[in-house]
Amino acid sequence: MALLATAHVADDLNQSFIPALLPYLIVQWHISHATAGTLVLCQAISSSVVQPAIGHLADRRSMPWLIPLGLVLAGGGVAALGVIRVLPLLFVAALISGIGVAMFHPEAARFANYVSGEKKASGMRWFTVGGNLGFAVGPAFATAVLAAFGLRGTALAALPVLVVATIVAFELRRLSSFAPARGKVRRSLGNDDWAAFGKLSAFVIVRSMAYLGMVAFIPLYVVEVLHGSPAAGGLTDTAFLLSGALGTIAGGPIADRVGRKPVLLWSTGGTVVLVCTLVALTRGGGPLWLAVGMLIVTGFVLVASQASFVVLGQEYLPNRVGFASGVTLGLAVSLGGGLSPALGAIADAHGVDATLLTTAALALAGTIIGFTLPKEPRRYAAVPAAVATPDDAGVVGSTGRS
Repeated sequence: MALLATAHVADDLNQSFIPALLPYLIVQWHISHATAGTLVLCQAISSSVVQPAIGHLADRRSMPWLIPLGLVLAGGGVAALGVIRVLPLLFVAALISGIGVAMFHPEAARFANYVSGEKKASGMRWFTVGGNLGFAVGPAFATAVLAAFGLRGTALAALPVLVVATIVAFELRRLSSFAPARGKVRRSLGNDDWAAFGKLSAFVIVRSMAYLGMVAFIPLYVVEVLHGSPAAGGLTDTAFLLSGALGTIAGGPIADRVGRKPVLLWSTGGTVVLVCTLVALTRGGGPLWLAVGMLIVTGFVLVASQASFVVLGQEYLPNRVGFASGVTLGLAVSLGGGLSPALGAIADAHGVDATLLTTAALALAGTIIGFTLPKEPRRYAAVPAAVATPDDAGVVGSTGRS
């Protein structure tokens, strides 16, 4: 799990590297803002849309080699952005980086399920927190290398993924040993519950709208409403993201103890209360320290559900864990970012405080959807892997559905 979590850090670092790279591309190569935004879109679309397809293929045939290959492509695409001077090739590089991210997530999440043992959410929290940390430190890493080396510093983006990918490649045989093995007796994995998975996907989309909306507009709230500096806005956003990583660590064991669904409900429900209280206390220009403190708590509460919905999706589709991971980690989350332009329009028309209240409304919608999820099955003791077959790659032999 330590290896998979570290690989997740290296992979997701590339997802937040490109936005920090854009100002340098605009200034030095004189590309337009629309072109710069298209580069982000290319990476986002290729990583999110392709992930369920990769997961579907991985469910049919185990492909652990996709983990190191995805890492290399994710970092290599970003590295190429700093040295390529032909505009169409810039788009190709962004697409390649996104495809690498798409290759990595479903298969890595599937093996994270395998190595988690009986306590799925407790194990998965370490994998998901790796992505949280990678996404949070990506802009700082990008700023440091670009300030030191200029655009050619993007080559350093490939260094972490090359190192980790090499280690993963050497460990593939041991990693593969955690997958269910072929045996004479085939274990029944239960039926895939597509209706429940559809509801969960809707929950993840709405929750992601709230989360990504807060990430985008917290700096503006600090600057425009609380009259803080842009640096204070950026640091507050970083604190929000890092507190979310801590929330993921705490949320996993809680989900294993009380259930996935309760964690989803208190996570989004608590976010509604916290955001509304924040705006009520600070919309007139309240103290910055109060807002920062409340946002740290909000990040902790909101992101605490991440491991829970990833594992719950895998449990709803026990025969298609790779596909479920691709949707909950990729497609549904990226679709959540589709509301960002509308949130920006709300900020233009009514102020940033109205945008934060809109994210609270989205969290409330997520809570309502969460109540419609079916009651969770009982957890069962682990079953030896020898009684499963490789085709049962949808689930490790420790979690069943009644």
